[in-house]
Order: sequence, then structure tokens, then C-alpha cells
Amino acid sequence: MISFQQALAAVRQRASPQPDVLLAADATLGHVLAEDLIATEALPGFDNAAMDGFALHDAHLALPPGTPIALHGVQAAGDARFTLGAAACRIMTGAVVPEGTATVVPVEEATVHSAADGSQTFVLNAPASAGLHIRRTGEDVQAGTAVLAAGTRLQPQHRMLLAALGISEVRVRAPAKAAVLCTGAELVDDHAALADGQIRNSNGPYLCAALPAMGATVALYRRMPDSAVAYAEAVRAAEQAGCRIILSTGAVSMGVFDFVPEALRTLGAEVVFHKLQMRPGKPTLFAVLPSGALLFGLPGNPMSCAVGARFFVQAALRQMQGLPPEQPLRAMLQAPVRKKPGWTLIQKAALAVSDDAQLQLRVLAGQESFRIQPFAQANAWAVLPESDTALDAGRVLDCYPLQPRLMEWPCVPASA
Repeated sequence: MISFQQALAAVRQRASPQPDVLLAADATLGHVLAEDLIATEALPGFDNAAMDGFALHDAHLALPPGTPIALHGVQAAGDARFTLGAAACRIMTGAVVPEGTATVVPVEEATVHSAADGSQTFVLNAPASAGLHIRRTGEDVQAGTAVLAAGTRLQPQHRMLLAALGISEVRVRAPAKAAVLCTGAELVDDHAALADGQIRNSNGPYLCAALPAMGATVALYRRMPDSAVAYAEAVRAAEQAGCRIILSTGAVSMGVFDFVPEALRTLGAEVVFHKLQMRPGKPTLFAVLPSGALLFGLPGNPMSCAVGARFFVQAALRQMQGLPPEQPLRAMLQAPVRKKPGWTLIQKAALAVSDDAQLQLRVLAGQESFRIQPFAQANAWAVLPESDTALDAGRVLDCYPLQPRLMEWPCVPASA
């Protein structure tokens, strides 16, 4: 058996980056940038008013407050630029500032007077200063600069930036295709009536729901009996469908029907590891097929399956997307925990923020690998180190969100 950390390293070592693809910007949410994103336009693209008010030129600034200033015209957002004459003009937020504008005075800092002939003047309530309330060209983004770094997982806030810069296509890592293969004659899908000895298949639906959050698309889902022949045929079908990640559940322990290791040998696979110093999930298997596809043989117990997917499949997919290894959160243990030495325990936990803004971690009851209800109540995985036996309250531990975070941080341009 190898350790939890050794297994993670072995997975990362064998996961190759996905190829780049060019996608329409509105189809890239959740995808990972394959290269730095360079702005081809400035943002703002022109000098514009930061608020509703009056556009003044230099001569107006020399006038003392209370001096009437002629007011002519309105510059609204979307209007073409013109040259400011002897009179000042009204200007709306976001409108391009006229040529010759020295400053913009907010409406609340001036008083407008209307004459009987319809003409208008206004007076400043206080002296005006040059260069105020104008958003300058490129003040947000300069053309030619990197605005997002390769490795950024694109989220709605990034979509706003792309739209503002007029970027219609983005080069991203192609999402990996995945297959989910569930073994076991006892498994029943959906709401079918159960015969004696049958159970409902919970691992398959869980994996199909979890994989998209990890950056994969499920291209093949199959449930099959306990048959090495059927298993090998399903693996071949997954490879033919272009799957680079193959997850199977069950048949990896030491029972009579645990045929997966032998079936993989007949397929010419390299079994990288089988059995870990980890609970739940000791029988977890990882292999590389001759096609280069990565196969994860996950145990059939629900929590063993969930742990294997969350940590090992996620590690592979991050590597394939060009992302660095996931970094844990650090939280303080609320109550003491005891464990046997020699095993890394991955425990269902509740993560909360205390009144003094400290992360607090509580290991939940019901850690057996068959228990699903505590999993539905958890929001984190606590990692109890292999060498420890007694972890006291106040101990700071590594922990991870129950499901992978969709947002990566920090998210900064490569030039920063």
C-alpha cells in the first residue's frame, strides 16, 4: 500500500494537459483559459463623464462662484463627440466628453436659471477644479495588457470583462470526456422496485453530477453485471468514445467477484496503484490504459467512491486543465478526535466561520463508508494525518470543500 499523498502525486504525474480549443466567449463558463487573455481594446474606450452634470472648458474654471455661465445643449450617452464652444453643456453619465472639456461639475454643485426666452445659465456653488469626474480612456484596462492569466477558470465576472472588451472567442483547455461504469448485479437504477438483495445505484448518479463541477463531460454511462468480459467491453467503448477519464465503481476489493484488476491486465493496462493507506477508499485502484486514458477503479461503498472521485479524479482533471494542485483550507478542530496510526482518514465534516472570523471544523458522526445521510449534511472533508492518533481540540487541520470549488484564486494577469 502507498500513502494518500503518494497516490495523489502518482495521479498528477500521469495526467497530461488537454489540447487547446477556440470557443465562443458565451460558451466558456467553467472552462479554463489555455493562454493569457490580452485586451485588444482600451476600457473605457474614450473619455466619458462619471456622473450627470455640466461639461466646462478652461475659461469657465477662472470664473468666481456665482458668475452666470451660458448653458447650451445636452451630451447624452451614445451621442457623437463635438467641440465645446463658449457655452458649457449638460452631460449625462457615460457620455463622451466634448473636445475642450476641462472638467465635469456634478448637477448638485451648480444652480440652473431659466430665462423667459428659454435660454439657460447656471452658476457654480463652489470653485471648480480641472480634471474631475471624467473616466479616462484606458483607466480600467489598457489595450495590449494581459487581463486574465492562463489557468483562470472562467466565471460570470470574467464574462462581463470579455463582453466589455469585445472579445468574442477565447482559447481554453478542452474539457475531458469521462465515462462512468457501475458494476454489480445488485444495482438497480432510478425508482424500479427492489428484489431481495438489490440496492439502488447511488454512485453512478453522484459521479455524473460531480464530474461537470470538476471540468469533465460525461460521454458514457453504463451499468453492468459482475462480468470481466462486460467490464472490458465497456472500457473499450469508453476509449472509442474519446474518454480520457474512466471511472468504474465496485469489484476492486478481494472478493470472488472483484475482477477489475485482472480485467485491466487483459486490456494491457498499467496498474499504478491498488490499495492505499487511506480510509474510506483503501481498495482504490488507478491504472493507465494503452490509449493513455486514466482509469480509476473506485470501491462500491458510497463514501469510498466519493472520496476517490473528490481527491484523485479531481487531481487528474486539474492537471489536465493546466491548474496547479488544489490547496487545502486550514481550520481549527472543535472537538478531539482519536484514530489508529498508519492511516490517512478522510472524514465528513462541517466547516463554519466563528464569531471572530476563524474557520472551525467539526468531524461528523457516522463516518462508516456506507452512510450517505451524514454526507448530505456535510460541507467539507477533513484530512486526519496518517501518523497521528490523538488530535486535540484546537488542532489546525487541512480540509477541503465537499465538492471542488468552481472559482480559482488568486486570479491575476500574468503581468501582475
